Amino acid sequence: MTLKDLGWNPELETARAAYAGKGWVPARLIRETVINYGAFLAEGDEIDVILCGRVWHEAACDADLPAVGDWVMVELGDENQPSVIRAMLPRRTCFSRKMPGNSSQAQVIGANIDLVAVVTDAGSDFNIRRMERYFMLIGRSGAKAVVLVNKSDLFPIEQSQAAAAEIAALWEGASVHVTSAVSGQGLKVLKKYIKKGLTMCIVGSSGVGKSTLVNQLYGEDWQWTSEVNEITGRGRHTTTSRELVPLRNGGMLIDNPGMREIQMWTDEATLRDSFADVEALTAECKFSDCSHRKDAKCAIRAAVEAGTLDPARYENFLNLENEIAALKKRSEKRQMAVERWAKRNSVKARNLADRIQLEKDHRGDL
Repeated sequence: MTLKDLGWNPELETARAAYAGKGWVPARLIRETVINYGAFLAEGDEIDVILCGRVWHEAACDADLPAVGDWVMVELGDENQPSVIRAMLPRRTCFSRKMPGNSSQAQVIGANIDLVAVVTDAGSDFNIRRMERYFMLIGRSGAKAVVLVNKSDLFPIEQSQAAAAEIAALWEGASVHVTSAVSGQGLKVLKKYIKKGLTMCIVGSSGVGKSTLVNQLYGEDWQWTSEVNEITGRGRHTTTSRELVPLRNGGMLIDNPGMREIQMWTDEATLRDSFADVEALTAECKFSDCSHRKDAKCAIRAAVEAGTLDPARYENFLNLENEIAALKKRSEKRQMAVERWAKRNSVKARNLADRIQLEKDHRGDL
């Protein structure tokens, strides 16, 4: 396995040149723990690495720290010294969501991802509003979206096809497929997209068949799966931590724990792109600052009343708009707090330096 097999490209080679002469080597992060990272070197050698203090201090937030899928420059250690991450190379793409809870920070799901495969089903997991959120996150990341409406063996084919059609209508750039991990349909679909150097991330709720697909892609039981509950149609647990895995026939796979929350980490521009049909109506509203709720002559509300716009899509647009605005406000407050903290500590540092200089001057006068 070469660097190219791991996803190395000319842009990374150019970025690497900045560290020429230091003796550092490129590596791709495949695993993250509370104390260190796992990484692949050229030729597929796997090592454990730790993060140097400079990279940690230069990160403005946790999302700027190395994550699974990142390329880094490593100073190799020996039996007495650990290998150390000395620098991060630029990310080509970054698939993130907002951290669960009231945080205003992003949680990186995976870096340098080419393809995000969302796995759902036509039964209890089917949620078109959640798919809208997935598409917005994928759109912002820069990766391509593929959706598998899985477990078609458990539901009438018409039900699965209807779910796939509804999902496909949400995002023009997404490829949507009806699959069954049990029969191997999902494997055949994903193999069409996978090639050497490509990195794919699989996401979805727990129990929709993600780990079965991962096992099939890898060729053995990489992630443990359990029997399906006959009532809910769900499997018990699957993945518990994210990890980048090389596939036997080329390509890399990042498997993820099931996501209970898909909180937004995006911006207004991505929202507008994702809801282009709704956004086009805003130009027809009487008032430029229309809230699209109770304002007079609102074109969006009129479309809902006329039956040309799905009421659920309208509500999701408003909810996401409010969520993004709240996130932006929290981020601005956090940035102000960080700047105040930095300014205060800068003043304290200058005052300390002045006192030290005064003491030196005083000792010089004695």
